[in-house]
Amino acid sequence: MHIRFVTTAPADAAIIALPVGKDGVDRLDWTRFGASAAAIGSAAARAGRFAGDAGSVLEVFLPTDGGVRQLLLLGIGNGDEAAWEKAGGALTARLLTSGAAEVVVDLAATADSPTAKAAARFAATAHQRAWRYDVYRTKLAEKAKPTLETITIAGAPAGTDDAWTKVDAVTQGMALTRTLVSAPPNILYPESFVEWVTKDVEGLGLEITVLGEDEMAALGMGALLGVSQGSRREARLLALKWAGAGAEDPTVALVGKGVTFDTGGISIKPAAGMEDMKWDMGGAGAVAGAMKAIATRKAKANVIGVCGLVENMPDGAAMRPGDVVTSMSGQTIEVLNTDAEGRLVLCDAITWVQKTHAPDTIVDLATLTGAMIVALGNEHGGLFSNNDALAGQLIAAGLATGEKLWRFPLSDTYNKIIDSQIADVKNVGPRGAGSITAAQFIQRFVEEGVEWAHLDIAGMVWSDKAGSVHDKGATGYGVRLLDRFVADNFEG
Repeated sequence: MHIRFVTTAPADAAIIALPVGKDGVDRLDWTRFGASAAAIGSAAARAGRFAGDAGSVLEVFLPTDGGVRQLLLLGIGNGDEAAWEKAGGALTARLLTSGAAEVVVDLAATADSPTAKAAARFAATAHQRAWRYDVYRTKLAEKAKPTLETITIAGAPAGTDDAWTKVDAVTQGMALTRTLVSAPPNILYPESFVEWVTKDVEGLGLEITVLGEDEMAALGMGALLGVSQGSRREARLLALKWAGAGAEDPTVALVGKGVTFDTGGISIKPAAGMEDMKWDMGGAGAVAGAMKAIATRKAKANVIGVCGLVENMPDGAAMRPGDVVTSMSGQTIEVLNTDAEGRLVLCDAITWVQKTHAPDTIVDLATLTGAMIVALGNEHGGLFSNNDALAGQLIAAGLATGEKLWRFPLSDTYNKIIDSQIADVKNVGPRGAGSITAAQFIQRFVEEGVEWAHLDIAGMVWSDKAGSVHDKGATGYGVRLLDRFVADNFEG
């Protein structure tokens, strides 16, 4: 997909999209389309019950000397950034496989002109909605193949170019995340995840650190390695460091759970639906994508992204329920359920980044618990934090980007539930409050004075229905959220 900006709409454009505000059909500049255009457009809107609601689309055909011209009335509702975003996604969804190769969006014809940020967000969403993963589809019907190649936006306001540069960086980060989340587990595993990301971010100025199993063993990362020991695929720790503010150490660390496939280990999952566990690395995927976005737009912040990468498999060497492992922090963990593995990966990744880089703030992301999907469905990610201000910053970033979060409690009462009789902590509590006790487990590995938040995004990285910025499948959730969080709170 190619997005281009021009001053005026080409006179010979075959398909033109006209943004329309709420009840705004009569406010359009119809004169450029001929004497009868206003009457035809208004009649079509009435017949189609088109009122300009955000994301609504109506086709109108106007007579010309050589035949007809196709117009798309594109609803932008109240005209705020979120409404323009919804409209961008709707435009691409309508035309992506329609046979059309190009559409011109004529902003000069609408009375409801966007701000520069809204215009850029519209363009970015249109681009994001076009992403597909057809790598292994060898018999795709012609009518199902994407045809839309170019969206030309005419008459964008001053400042759109600068705003576009920033949101396009986020779009590129989302594409990386979606590709990682979509890739099959025989293709994407810890070693290939590292190779894939390293190649994708080459030349952006990120400092890359990779730890293998021997190095992690020497550091005492027994929790992360315990998850990996049943797999033939070796574990990896990947760190992507961006020093955009010039200081040596990062201010904020983003830590992602990267279980490239999760069978549950010896505590094996039911067969039905297990194929979905290829995206149990969605947290690490979001961190990789966010770091690409941050580096691409040259953010003036010091950030490190850490991905703990393992495959959780059952074999004769696999960790057993009842085993005790020693984490890098020195705390011992009684493993009661090998399917509660993500927190074991995160605790060592968090300890590593604290000991090596000492960030002031840590945000971890993980497709951690099915209980979170039970609680929130697919509308919000879960948020846990030891700091009210940090929680507020993340909630604000989520609302601004549409990647919403909902905060859950932490307390010593929940913490006591995971005390072990034979070790320092056990990796699961009882059935109740499963997402909360998982967060309480992770918090035990956060050093005093460090601001920390845990995002349980189990219901957000994959969708069975299309949205404004994604088709069915990988959503890219977390990239926009993290990029906005960094931009709003860590850039001068």
